[in-house]
Amino acid sequence: MIPVPSGVRVWLAGGVTDMRCGMNSLALKVQEGLGRDPHAGDLYVFRGCRGDMVKCLWHDGLGMSLYAKRSARRHQAGRARIDAGFRV
Repeated sequence: MIPVPSGVRVWLAGGVTDMRCGMNSLALKVQEGLGRDPHAGDLYVFRGCRGDMVKCLWHDGLGMSLYAKRSARRHQAGRARIDAGFRV
């Protein structure tokens, strides 16, 4: 488990993201899609098209981190549409 400070804002990317993207590509999507600095300390969450994987991009003050989590079950339970967040 990764301890995230209580003041960190979490941004959810609306739509799907290419999960082949790495740290630099996702940081660029944050800059272009949201107009925010990915090094400001906020947590950005991206979802894959199948809904079985998410990637989190976070700068903790020491450096940029990219966390990936794949669901063990491959069903489409997380397919609900989320209109909040930003488009990438």
